Amino acid sequence: MYVIVAYDVNVERVNKVKKFLRKYLNWIQNSLFEGELSESDLEEVRMGLNEIIDDGEDMIVIYRLSSEKSMRREVIGTDKSRMGEII
Repeated sequence: MYVIVAYDVNVERVNKVKKFLRKYLNWIQNSLFEGELSESDLEEVRMGLNEIIDDGEDMIVIYRLSSEKSMRREVIGTDKSRMGEII
């Protein structure tokens, strides 16, 4: 499945969340990741994020799509993700 993860976390945890998500997904821009994940990888992501964040203060939103093809992505301005450079 294709997953988009957006987060709003305390500045103390931003780098931990970003570093963790880079293991699984493509960094698109500040606080936004996307990519293809299996169900088991998604569960690992959920568990790992739960260990990092303070659920009384932080928020993470996970959007699930059946595939990347079911999503239409449009970028206005400079695309900082550089996903097109990945071979």
